[in-house]
Amino acid sequence: MIMTTTNKLEGREVKKYLGIVTGEAILGANIFKDIFAGIRDIVGGRSASYERELQEARRIAFGELEEKANRVGANAVIGIDIDYETIGANGSMLMVSVSGTAVMAE
Repeated sequence: MIMTTTNKLEGREVKKYLGIVTGEAILGANIFKDIFAGIRDIVGGRSASYERELQEARRIAFGELEEKANRVGANAVIGIDIDYETIGANGSMLMVSVSGTAVMAE
């Protein structure tokens, strides 16, 4: 499955537009990650635990996007938009949502 943020596929022609497909993932961050992230915020540096959570959420969201594109007969998804949000009480959950246009390309 070709997946791209661009609106066209270089060297390939879009034969059919099959509609918008989406994928979402919401993962909770636990209290220990919050504590260590808070310390990192004070002393500086990267929070590896949050980075892993974001990577996992993105992997899940893209997997769902690809599954939905396959269901409608697409062989590519173009114009993908990726959004990251914190939701829940005190921003305790991480959300990744992806959307794009499922297409059949030659």
